[in-house]
Amino acid sequence: MNEPYVQVGILSDTQIEFTLLTLYRQDGHEVSGHQTVVIDHGRILWQGRLYDELLFEPEAPSEASFELHGVTIGINFHWERKEDQRFQGALRIIVEESRLTAVNVIGVEDYLTSVISSEMSATASPELLKAHAVISRSWLLANMNGHDSALTHKKKEAEQEDAEERITWYERDAHTHFDVCADDHCQRYQGITRASTEAVRQAIRATRGEVLTYEGHICDARFSKCCGGAFEEFQYCWEDTPHPYLRRQADHRIRQGETSVPDTNLPDLTREAEADRWIRSSPEAFCNTADRRILAQVLNSYDQETTDFYRWRVEYTQEELAEIVRRRTGMNFGQIVNLVPVARGTSGRLWKLKIVGTRRTLTIGKELEIRRTLSTSHLYSSAFVVDRHDLSAEGIPGRFTLIGAGWGHGVGLCQIGAAVMGEQGYGYDEILLHYYVGADIEKIYS
Repeated sequence: MNEPYVQVGILSDTQIEFTLLTLYRQDGHEVSGHQTVVIDHGRILWQGRLYDELLFEPEAPSEASFELHGVTIGINFHWERKEDQRFQGALRIIVEESRLTAVNVIGVEDYLTSVISSEMSATASPELLKAHAVISRSWLLANMNGHDSALTHKKKEAEQEDAEERITWYERDAHTHFDVCADDHCQRYQGITRASTEAVRQAIRATRGEVLTYEGHICDARFSKCCGGAFEEFQYCWEDTPHPYLRRQADHRIRQGETSVPDTNLPDLTREAEADRWIRSSPEAFCNTADRRILAQVLNSYDQETTDFYRWRVEYTQEELAEIVRRRTGMNFGQIVNLVPVARGTSGRLWKLKIVGTRRTLTIGKELEIRRTLSTSHLYSSAFVVDRHDLSAEGIPGRFTLIGAGWGHGVGLCQIGAAVMGEQGYGYDEILLHYYVGADIEKIYS
């Protein structure tokens, strides 16, 4: 197998501005400099002519680059913003649903060099960089090859949806006209905007063609910022299809001479009493760190705007919470009486939560839907417990406190935990096989 090319959707708008910083060719004609394309009756208007599609190919691929202006990053997250971004490779402009989409066409290994620098700081430890190269390559190729049916769904509604229950989960977009997008719901990709380092390039070279496999299939190598001390299982976040390599385990290992073994002292966090104790405590785990030096290695500057990764707290007044829930669900619950845990996954993350109001009651899930419903952006995770304060004579709280654990869905590699493992001397293969239980590492192209 030769190294594949990947098509990455970067930006979608009715007008796209970009600058070809070196010489490119479009249909055999030389072009460079600042360009503007506009949607015009379902076609692309560029330089006074209409096109169904445009392809700008670099004259000298190893030296070529272009800049897209006004790219939105962190869509719907607390640090959402626009920035100009630079890319290598070719640029396609296509039409999708009355909008234009800019697509970067680039080799997988060059794509990964950017992903590693975009997902985390390029100064992370060599073993973490290598581990992340393998999982990013694995997820990408599994998605491109359709090895995992779960990747074909953008949004799935549960079999049961009625007036009392709404269970929804969201998948990485099943893109029709390109392979992956550039934001967090695929893999964060920002071209050569984030300065890479020789360490990143070495990590890509050292693991070239390597992927995680399980029983001969490329693994759906999910990852999140901070698991909160315990791994979540796939079926509690997405469709009800357990993945055997994404299974319950503590984010902790016990050294035994030259090797280490998993810490088996993990309580059953699907039980409410155990989850409550776990979330309110601070158990030992790789991701339980406040070491600024390690966090700075893993997190880009905008991710460091948040520092309470392992355990966190959010407070709402009755009015604030009722308004957020009304706005996010489109339903008027009246005053919020309670948030009742219904079902938790193996990391203590809620995948079913009952919202009890004075006007109506509704059970929602799965984890991302819960996080979106209870925040103007996203809660850090759905692993939380609820304290009610200032109860009225009718039992209606005046305030709520949500005490939580972790950041993200908690499935697969925990980036902060993996960073700590790298600093503690674990090799990238040990890091990978800690988070993807029972998987293998295979080289599928050279």
